Amino acid sequence: MILYSFRRCPWAMRARLALRYAGCEVEICEVAMKNKPADLLALSPKGTVPVLDTGAGVLEESLDIMRWALDRNDPQDWRLLADPLAAQQAEALIARNDSEFKAQVNLYKYAERYPEHSRAYYREQAEPWLAQLEALLGDRPYLLAEHPSLADAALLPLMRQFAGVEPLWFAEAAYPRLRSWLEGWLDSALFKAVMGR
Repeated sequence: MILYSFRRCPWAMRARLALRYAGCEVEICEVAMKNKPADLLALSPKGTVPVLDTGAGVLEESLDIMRWALDRNDPQDWRLLADPLAAQQAEALIARNDSEFKAQVNLYKYAERYPEHSRAYYREQAEPWLAQLEALLGDRPYLLAEHPSLADAALLPLMRQFAGVEPLWFAEAAYPRLRSWLEGWLDSALFKAVMGR
């Protein structure tokens, strides 16, 4: 199996997390986005990453790749099969992350391209989301359970990106549980393994 990936792409990052966690043996093909390989374009004409060639089919969306991996092996119950209500919450969190928060991160990170407002303004627009996640972490180490879930792994890369825009602000912001959650992931053996060059 071959995963076409780009190391810093948040969507590729979360696909790699799930594949590694599930123990799926895949060859990682690092893609130079300015010089996309013909093999990738033959599989997926849109030319974005991640793309997984399973040998029996092609998956072109990060969430599809994550779910495919977890269907094969999910030792910690990332799918939250033991708690259907939490599994529904996971889907809602991921949907908001992938739409509204993704747009907010883009505005915040590239504020100079959107001079209608200041970077601080764009950051403030995202703070209700940070507060929601902070509240979810109120009495447990992960968003929806005592163990990681699909939601944690899916939200991690964009939160990492957000925190990296103004690291000093994030380090002092009123979200200590969210900060601890993020640091825990970034320090984990799983994350370090998928971010190796």
